[in-house]
Amino acid sequence: MNLPIVDMHCDLLSFLATVPGANAFAPDQIACAVPWLVKGNVRMQVMAIYTDVRPESTILASRQAAIFQRLWEDNSNSLAYAGPEFLENWEKQTQVGIIASVENAAGFGNENAGWNEIQSQFDTLLSQVGKFAYISLTHHTENRFGGGNYTDGIGLKDDGKRLLDYMAGKQIPIDLSHTSDLLAEGIFNHIDLQKLEIPVIASHSNFRFIWNHRRNLTDEFAKEIAHRGGIIGVNFLRAFLDTDVPERLFDHLLHGFAIGAEKSVCFGADFFYTGNFPDQSRIPFYFPLAENAGKYPSILDNLETDLDKNQSKDLAYGNALNFYRKLWS
Repeated sequence: MNLPIVDMHCDLLSFLATVPGANAFAPDQIACAVPWLVKGNVRMQVMAIYTDVRPESTILASRQAAIFQRLWEDNSNSLAYAGPEFLENWEKQTQVGIIASVENAAGFGNENAGWNEIQSQFDTLLSQVGKFAYISLTHHTENRFGGGNYTDGIGLKDDGKRLLDYMAGKQIPIDLSHTSDLLAEGIFNHIDLQKLEIPVIASHSNFRFIWNHRRNLTDEFAKEIAHRGGIIGVNFLRAFLDTDVPERLFDHLLHGFAIGAEKSVCFGADFFYTGNFPDQSRIPFYFPLAENAGKYPSILDNLETDLDKNQSKDLAYGNALNFYRKLWS
């Protein structure tokens, strides 16, 4: 089934910014290289500006924003900026549309940055990339904004509240894919208490009910995202699916439909550069059935007996497309 695809997360930008000789068009280097995106009929790809919690985090974030801008400007035959106009003319598009996100708000300011510096970096990055598809406050670890998904007992900090307040009304979703449970809870509570206009999504997360991993969403959080009209991008990484059963990918996808999130579930593959990854126990990172962005047609084919045509369209692109059309209208 060769439907157009929206994918909510890849790490092509950090690959291009940090790996010597990195080439966005080399399929042997990274699973989300442009040829793989084309083969998989990916119509819109979210590209994360990823940083760790380091003093030089803002420098790396700025480098990735500049790479994003050049990527579609210099390759207009194959890539396009996936802003509101691109989405409104969705049916006519032939290029791969790309849009940037922020994975870890450390990219706005290191642990010692003043608030004016954080606001200035936020505004500068946003002006460079046009739109943020979403912002994640944290990655795996703790930072000044809150607790990452591998931290315990650390929720939303005062700087996290301040950043949410600054995001409000700017048509930027907050992403729960790398929050601790306590941080996710704090984000929901702060948005509601302050009546902030901020959509909530999980860009690349699976379901803890299917695979009990702290990186995955509880059904409670997943249902709350769906209730608020957000989207949930299912992740292709073996560690978060089931380390032994490739077909568990389909169980995660179908679980989204089973819990009432049929208008929320989409793809968030999380393809990144694996060549220098320190934890060798993670190899292979992806099962063969979902090892690169060219696999989307066969993934959808495997779901043909479980989903009707409209459900397949919603999963492939409809849910994410409708979310961003509504957000940016």
